[in-house]
Parts: sequence; structure tokens; C-alpha cells
Amino acid sequence: MKRNTFIFTTVGLCCAIFDTSAWSVNNFLMTGPKAYLTYSTSVSVGAHSGIEECKHQFNWERWNCPESALQLSTHNRLRSATRETSFVHAISSAGVMYTLTRNCSMGDFDNCGCDDSRNGRVGGRGWVWGGCSDNVEFGERISKLFVDGLETGQDARALMNLHNNEAGRLAVKEMMKRTCKCHGVSGSCSIQTCWLQLAEFREIGNYLKIKYDQAQKLEMDKRRMRAGNSADSRRTTVETFSNVLTTELVFLEDSPNYCMRNASLGLHGTEGRECLQGGKNLSQWERRSCRRLCTECGLRIEERKIEVVTNCHCKFRWCCVVNCLDCKQTVTKYYCSGRRAMSNKTRRRNRGPKR
Repeated sequence: MKRNTFIFTTVGLCCAIFDTSAWSVNNFLMTGPKAYLTYSTSVSVGAHSGIEECKHQFNWERWNCPESALQLSTHNRLRSATRETSFVHAISSAGVMYTLTRNCSMGDFDNCGCDDSRNGRVGGRGWVWGGCSDNVEFGERISKLFVDGLETGQDARALMNLHNNEAGRLAVKEMMKRTCKCHGVSGSCSIQTCWLQLAEFREIGNYLKIKYDQAQKLEMDKRRMRAGNSADSRRTTVETFSNVLTTELVFLEDSPNYCMRNASLGLHGTEGRECLQGGKNLSQWERRSCRRLCTECGLRIEERKIEVVTNCHCKFRWCCVVNCLDCKQTVTKYYCSGRRAMSNKTRRRNRGPKR
């Protein structure tokens, strides 16, 4: 076993720069006034956090938020309007708003701080508004300028994206939590001061994943839609969207078969994907991942023994060094491998939209 040494040092604040690649923040910077360049880093970080949450939520699903999902604009060949597209827009919009709101409350922007507009008002029995509420109104306003600025069209897909962007922002507001501090003689808590805080972003991701499962497909009048950008066509499209609650996700097209590789759509299929089979502390959804990703997609489950190296037997030595050993361990992992002949029953099950 190899010995490793780690030296702890005090590190100051640094700025993380993320490679937004296809989902480029440059698209945002071209949509608003130059004054909003101040917020470009927060927008980039927020978009990145949204995509990372997307990958977490879909880690064990056939569609697992691949790199092709990073593009949000409806130009450059990305004209998809599936259920998955609706989630990408919602979680990315939420991520941008979330980061802008948090950075505002932390004082990272000169023109923004806590929301104290309600401070001093009675909020309920035994408590009043006070403290430092997260300024979601600011985060909502700036994120809307950036994210919605990508949509310049007036067709159904553009309206769908704008609708789902708004649903993502509303999710951030919906999940906010009231935090309170007690006041009174000897800790009697006769009165409380309360303020609103952002929830953990994972909670927002979980909330939007439920909205994704409940997403509504809008059936557009294709005959009238063929009229293109006519006033009649636009009016029909707007009326269709106006009948849906702004908190709900919507989509226009059925999803492709995510079992299969499709280079033109940027889909890799499930062959080669890792899955879970057994193990402790797994949810029922995770335990069924091998069946969902492999068996039901006409693939066999391949068991592989893999040697992993981890740090172990670490000892702290004053000051400030930690000495560790490299420990090797053999673990069992499962992968979808080798397409097998599918029965008629399996073919019928995999036909149509699969997520």
C-alpha cells in the first residue's frame, strides 16, 4: 500500500469558471444591457448547478441528461419539445434564479442585498417579519432577463420554453422556507422574528422532478399551426398555453426511444450504462435500474469485478499533515451489455416514448 501525504493550507475565496460549452453564457450576454454583465458569473454558475441537478435526478433513467441537453436556445438545430426538454428549461431557469438570489443576499452585488421590505410587520400569531430574507424578487427579475432573452420566436416551442422557464422560477419561490429566531425573557420565546430563506437546491430539484412526471402534453391544432406566424396562428397558440397553470411543466412532442442510440439527436442509448442491482440503502427505483436500463431495452446485464483504490488508515500529524495509505478493494458493478434478441412483448413495451 502506498502512503499519501496531504497538507492543509488556508485558501481564500476564488472564482470557479465552468465550461458551459454548448449551453453558453455568451448567449445570455447578447440579450440584455451591458450593465447585466455584472451578473454573468452568477448566471454561468447557476446554469451549471441546474444541469448538475438534472444529471442527479436522471442518473438511473434511460435519458440521463446528456451533454446534448445543455443547449437551451431553440436555434442551432435544437428544436426538441419533449418532456425532457421541459425539465431542462425549468431546472436551468431555477438554477440561475437561485444563484442570483443567494449571491444578492450575500452582498456580492453592489445594488442588491437582503429583502427587508416586510420587516416590522406582523406575520402571524406570535411572530413578526425581520432579519435578512433572501431577495427572490431580484433573482427572479434578473434571471428572467437573461434566460427568457434566449427566446426570440413566437412559435409553440418558444412559448413552451418560456412557460417552463417560469415554472422553474416559481418552484424556487414555492420551496422557500420560513426561519425564525426566538426573543423573550430567559428564552421564553414570547415573540419570534422570522424571515424567508431559499430551500436546498436538491429540494427544488426533487419538486421539479415530480412536476416532470406530471407534465402535460399540449395538443396543438396542426392545421392552424401550418399557417406559420400568422396572427391567427399565434392567437391559437397563446390561448392553448393560457389554459395551463404556470406552475406545471408542459411539452409538445412524445419522447424518442431512449434505449436506442440516435446520433442525430445526440442520444447514446443505454448500452454500456452502469446500473444498480442489490446493495444497501438503495431506493426501489435504484434497485430496478438494471431491469429498466438493460433488460427492458433488450440488453443483458454484465457483472464486472473492478479494483478501486481509496485512501485509508489516515492519521493526522500536528500540524497540519494527514498521512494515508492506498487501499485496494475489489467491487462488483453491473453494466448493460450486448444487445440480445427481443421478444415481441419486449418490442411492444419499448415502442413509443420512453424516458
